[in-house]
Amino acid sequence: MIDLQTIQQAAERLQGQVLLTPCVESRTLSQIVQAQVFLKFENLQFTASFKERGACNKLAQLSAAERARGVVAMSAGNHAQGVAYHAQRLGLRAVIVMPRFTPGVKVERTRGFGAEVVLHGDTLEQARAHAFELATAQNLSFVHPYDDDAIVAGQGTVGLEMLQAVPDLDVLVIAVGGGGLISGIATAAKALKPGIEVVGVQTVRFPAMFNAIKGTHHPQGTSTIAEGIAVGTPGRITEALIRARVDDMLLVDEGDIEQAVLMLLEIEKTVVEGAGAAGLAALLKYPERFRGRKVGLVLCGGNIDPLLLAAIIERGMVRAGRLARVKVGSRDVPGALALITTAVAEAGANIDEVHHQRAFSALSAQNVEIELVLQTRGHEHVREVLDHLRAAGFDAALY
Repeated sequence: MIDLQTIQQAAERLQGQVLLTPCVESRTLSQIVQAQVFLKFENLQFTASFKERGACNKLAQLSAAERARGVVAMSAGNHAQGVAYHAQRLGLRAVIVMPRFTPGVKVERTRGFGAEVVLHGDTLEQARAHAFELATAQNLSFVHPYDDDAIVAGQGTVGLEMLQAVPDLDVLVIAVGGGGLISGIATAAKALKPGIEVVGVQTVRFPAMFNAIKGTHHPQGTSTIAEGIAVGTPGRITEALIRARVDDMLLVDEGDIEQAVLMLLEIEKTVVEGAGAAGLAALLKYPERFRGRKVGLVLCGGNIDPLLLAAIIERGMVRAGRLARVKVGSRDVPGALALITTAVAEAGANIDEVHHQRAFSALSAQNVEIELVLQTRGHEHVREVLDHLRAAGFDAALY
């Protein structure tokens, strides 16, 4: 197993090659979850992910012959960008195999670093198998996204930096896919501060490492908004490290991750992908587990598809009552809509969408059902708008 010295040597290789990202307290999040929360902003790396740490450490140790032949990797995106960027920087050929449904922003960014991108298969496992085939056929060095000592050591430098910045952290809450990040961080953290607790987080839809460690049999899903940790098979090296050095594993739902992404955007003004928000999602789902403690979270990636981010924002506004859909029954006569919109305006809400429903309605033929999507201040304001519409003589209710 790798040790603290291995990670310290990796840190020396990475000096000047990756960004020393901030690790600072979020006072607002701390108040919300009633714990002192420190955020490690790995989404500020040049490739917007911690993954380039491991990739750089691995590539820096290749022999001259291996460098001449080039490398191949498989990844849903962040490892791909890390390998592609540092291969380009070192003048190496890089072939990256990605699942066919990888978000376009990650595919194009990887190509932008000069890598040859091959889209193959619907899952990471299928992409991995094809990458191994290419490695054999073209004599390329395979750069695994997590199951490699050099990769794990590179990722472990995140833990070194966190404890250098905040030596008295009580617990680290880390997203887990294949386990490279948490394995490296746990190795560094436990060596520097043996009493620190390290907790891993997986999604309910991809609980492979959770099942392996806990002996459970949660079923595996087919998709998650945290695609960066959507790994179906635990790593051999990382599973052993997690068993030895990680204290606990937790599962979070899609809704928890959506809420965390939105809170980081609104409160910290920082963009994270689903995997990058998994740690905060765990704090939101299990607040009593961390209450009163100094908690370190890694915002491990920021490469989120803009359309997915837009959907998360909109769904979050719906859950918060800041977007509400109401139906209003009215006589189908001239001026009725004007009266409705006036009542909404008087209640202080803004109309986002209007739809008249005549055919698909249980109302009489002389009446119309009008569907409104409103921008409001929250659930209490929605109730005020409905009361105002009823006071104006309209039959109004939430959809």
